[in-house]
Amino acid sequence: MNRILIDTNIYSHALRGTHDIVEVLRRTREIFICVISIGELLSGFKGGNRESANKRELAQFLDSPRVIILPLDDDTAEFYAEIVHQLKRSGHPIPTNDLWIGAVAMQHGLKLFSVDRHFSHIQGILRI
Repeated sequence: MNRILIDTNIYSHALRGTHDIVEVLRRTREIFICVISIGELLSGFKGGNRESANKRELAQFLDSPRVIILPLDDDTAEFYAEIVHQLKRSGHPIPTNDLWIGAVAMQHGLKLFSVDRHFSHIQGILRI
């Protein structure tokens, strides 16, 4: 695999050592993560008792030359709006943060790696 965007849950599963997920990440040349996922992770760290250690582990992961952080911009907003409209028409709403993550994947033409099945409701998204 050359280039993938990871959902927040993939980072969490990888830290827990979930074999299949770790193997996909090992074989991937470029791993993208969007700022939405980073925000979700930081929010989760605040609720736990290992906030400092979790932040250090995340910083180490993000510092890898294979990991690229993707921001949101005006183009992302256009993809987001299109996805929201399409899902409303089809009657399959998904969580707001996942709408943004899906928009980033589509904007950059990246395969999305997630264990969340609701991404399959987004037309045109590439998934692993």
